[in-house]
Amino acid sequence: MDSNRVYIFDTTLRDGEQVPGCQLNTVEKIQVAKALESLGVDVIEAGFPVSSPGDFNSVIEISKAVTWPVICALTRAVEKDIDVAAEALRYARHKRIHTGIGTSDSHIRYKFNSTREEILERAVKAVKYARKYVDDVEFYAEDAGRTDNEFLARVVGAVIAAGATVVNIPDTTGYCLPAEYGAKIKYLCENVDNIDKAIISTHCHNDLGMATANTMAGLLNGARQCEVTINGVGERAGNTALEEIAMIIKSHNDIDLQTNINTSRIYPVSRMVSNLMNMPVQPNKAIVGKNAFAHSSGIHQDGVLKNVSTYEIIDPKDIGLDTNSIVLTARSGHAALKYRLETLGVKLPEDKLDKVYQDFLKLADKKKEICDDDILMLAGADRSHGQVVKVDWLQATSGIGMKPVASIGVDIAGEKFEAAATGNGPVDASINALRQIVKRQITINEYTIQGVSKGSDDCCKVHMQVEHEGRIFYGFAASTDIVTASIEAYVDCINKIHNI
Repeated sequence: MDSNRVYIFDTTLRDGEQVPGCQLNTVEKIQVAKALESLGVDVIEAGFPVSSPGDFNSVIEISKAVTWPVICALTRAVEKDIDVAAEALRYARHKRIHTGIGTSDSHIRYKFNSTREEILERAVKAVKYARKYVDDVEFYAEDAGRTDNEFLARVVGAVIAAGATVVNIPDTTGYCLPAEYGAKIKYLCENVDNIDKAIISTHCHNDLGMATANTMAGLLNGARQCEVTINGVGERAGNTALEEIAMIIKSHNDIDLQTNINTSRIYPVSRMVSNLMNMPVQPNKAIVGKNAFAHSSGIHQDGVLKNVSTYEIIDPKDIGLDTNSIVLTARSGHAALKYRLETLGVKLPEDKLDKVYQDFLKLADKKKEICDDDILMLAGADRSHGQVVKVDWLQATSGIGMKPVASIGVDIAGEKFEAAATGNGPVDASINALRQIVKRQITINEYTIQGVSKGSDDCCKVHMQVEHEGRIFYGFAASTDIVTASIEAYVDCINKIHNI
């Protein structure tokens, strides 16, 4: 085994899926499992088979669908759990049973009403029983973060002797400090005689915001597997985020660790999990948040435009993004405005740029963020010129007890088209009608409505992000009518796709 190789154990489909409201059906779980395989994870924890028929069936179907990663099933230190897990894993090409029990004095006393010796005996018995079914058995010492190190070392040594190939040291409550957790892993590596017979794994929760730091502390002190989830999803405050660990290791050559993760797949897999679990990624989330590569400060923008390494330690392409984002706000400088205008095909002499910049600052003081239409207007450019697709008219009808329907008339390079369609709502119906005319495979990734004014005659602004042939495009529009603003934002995206 390569001593510098870190094995990525993904538990998005088990620990991550335990978040209320984030449950996936079997088809969705298979979709995520295949994405995890393309990402390069080593182990997929597919579920807790004894917990429900749905989990049992999902482990079976994931085992059939995935080829090379190890498929892992969780159990308690209970023989029936292990029997059911083994049955669920029967189609897996590479299989692992993940069994364990709480080892902290708190768990032993209040959860099990037991003693340390009894817990140690149950741990060994569970591992031996699981080894009857599979050669790869992982043992978890639940609440290891709050377990006395000396007793924990006894447990780890005993379960390895019983046949455990991986031993998981979870910081179940997210309580440990990084130095404390790292020291715990180091203690085990130095005080368990047979530690070289197994891989030590981290499993850290983010209750105090230290999951990633604790995981890295564990890896730097001898752990060689880390248990993670996409976007850090998980119970309570979540788990260690896969993308954070992968990019920390990729960015720090000095720590001499490596994973099998294809980092260029990180962003698309992140978006998939977010959409399927209906769990939005916070904008300032490390690596995959929409602001992770966005720059609004004038000083930062100027530096990035001159040399991206001044304020970015990660190339956006390394995680599957085309580029960073220069966001125009009142803090932006000349360089950022000039860059955005030139991106939109507008080149201004310096004297004209100075005038537009002063007007830009006045507008930026009134608006949180300046969109492309705003700066084109300031620069005196008519954005309607060069638009291949234009909406001539739109009629959408919806109401209680009736199916939403929309009709649309579109001008494409001077040729007129009309179509009608139904949908889940007036916006969906309108977009479906337009799709009948503009036959391109366009996926809407984000759709945001923002109020500009107040009252029943509120003017709204629609921001839309779409994907076409692997590229991302943004559309913007504003109107007092949400349906009109939505369809115009979609058309804005279409025109940008056409102009590439």
